[in-house]
Amino acid sequence: MKNVKVYSSPACAYCVRAKQFLKDNSVEFEEIDVSLNPDAAREIVEKSGQMGVPVIDIEGEIIVGFDKGEIEKALGL
Repeated sequence: MKNVKVYSSPACAYCVRAKQFLKDNSVEFEEIDVSLNPDAAREIVEKSGQMGVPVIDIEGEIIVGFDKGEIEKALGL
């Protein structure tokens, strides 16, 4: 199983969709709420170069936004 982190916020519809997609595909992930964690918010800016969410980190591969094709590719689905 790959190490997956999802940086998200509660008000983000694409975050909800990304997390549901991962659940639907039985992918375990760590959810990090950037609205509650300023250090995580800084971390995603460093990793992705922007402040938008969701940011999905799959084994160090950064995917910005809910890009189903890129997520599937990174996970080998």
